[in-house]
Amino acid sequence: MTRLSKSNKPLEEGILSLSQNLIDKPYIATTRDVQITVWPEFIDSKSSALGDLFIWAYHVRVDNQSSDTIKLINRYWRIIDEKGVVQEVNGEGVIGEQPSIAAGASYQYSSGVHLRYHSGIMTGHYQMQKTDGEIFNVKIPTFSLDVPSIKSVIN
Repeated sequence: MTRLSKSNKPLEEGILSLSQNLIDKPYIATTRDVQITVWPEFIDSKSSALGDLFIWAYHVRVDNQSSDTIKLINRYWRIIDEKGVVQEVNGEGVIGEQPSIAAGASYQYSSGVHLRYHSGIMTGHYQMQKTDGEIFNVKIPTFSLDVPSIKSVIN
C-alpha cells in the first residue's frame, strides 16, 4: 500500500526528495503509536532594518501506527534561540488544517521559522483526538536549527 502525502504524491517519493537536501538523519519521537519525524532545513539569512534574520523550513511527517483514526487538533511549539530568547506558538492544527489521519496512514507538511541568531532549538507537542473523543498529546522531537556554514563551540 502506498501512503500519500498532503500533495497526493507517494509519501516515500516526497520524503526521498526532501532527504537529499536535508540533514542526514531525521529527528524522531513516538508517543502512543504516533511517530513524529522532523527534517529541519536552513533556507537563508537576510539583513533588514530589524537586524539579521535566519530562516529555516521544517518538514514534518506524522505516522499513525495505531489502530485508531486520529485528528491533529492543536499544536504547541517552544522555540529557543542561542541567546535563550523563547518564543511560544499555540494554535489550531497545522498550516491551517486539522487533518484526520487514518490508522496506518501518514500526514506530511512543511512550515518555517526565523530567528535573529544563527542557531536555536525547537520542541513541542501536537494535541490529538481519537474518534471516541479521547484527547492526548504527542511529543514533537526536539530538533536543532543551525546554519550549516557556522561552526559552534560547545563548552
